[in-house]
Amino acid sequence: MAKGKKKAATAPESPKLKNKDYLEQLRKLHVELVKLQEWVIAKGVKVCIVFEGRDGAGKGGTIKALTERVSPRVFRVVALPAPTDREKSQMHVQRYLPYLPAAGEVVIFDRSWYNRAGVERVMGFCTDEQADKFLKSIPWVEHAIVQSGVILLKYWLEVSPEEQTRRLEARINDGRKTWKLTPMDLKSYSRWYDYSRARDEMFKHSDTEHAPWLVADSNDKRRARLNIITDVLSRIPYEDVKREKVELPKRQKPGKYRDPDYPYKRVAEKF
Repeated sequence: MAKGKKKAATAPESPKLKNKDYLEQLRKLHVELVKLQEWVIAKGVKVCIVFEGRDGAGKGGTIKALTERVSPRVFRVVALPAPTDREKSQMHVQRYLPYLPAAGEVVIFDRSWYNRAGVERVMGFCTDEQADKFLKSIPWVEHAIVQSGVILLKYWLEVSPEEQTRRLEARINDGRKTWKLTPMDLKSYSRWYDYSRARDEMFKHSDTEHAPWLVADSNDKRRARLNIITDVLSRIPYEDVKREKVELPKRQKPGKYRDPDYPYKRVAEKF
């Protein structure tokens, strides 16, 4: 460092959000998501939310937080497996199109057609030429999706290399998380900067006015979930749907019914 020059100050990191505070805020957002669900159904709205990011960025936890208090028949999560030989011969985006929302649906893609710009390109599952052709064509495809009346939201979860390492090590050492760690995750982990270059190229071509990329810092997973759900709600012009007050009807009297003397096979009460 040159004499007399001071090192630029970096902003201190915010402390991790406490679980109590997180759950309190999440509860409020869940109420709003239920309101959004009722509005989507009543108005026949079509919403598509795409989640992308590196392995360990927190996509799964964010999607779970987004969907845990709403109906899976309205909020549908799509996480496609590896393509079949037939699907490999199709136009890349073709196998995703049947999953786009119909009226009254919110479809959430846990990874999407952008696999071609990310994992497929980095891991050699497609050629650079195929990836480039995809990136040139996808803005037109997304424009057609938006023109058809779909509200399209695209989120990229950004995680630091240090935090990614911590999370992937947790998958190795925590018996509840071992299923999350795949051989592909390990190969991807070693290619951090290849993924960085692929991400930058993806943003360059597909961060458009009609379908912009929305980037969330996910080093603190709880803050990221709250920020993303809040952002989703802010970008969809939902309104309260009037509901009649609900009261439980009177339960019928037993009449001649008697509880049966049946030898039920009971679940052992160990707790």
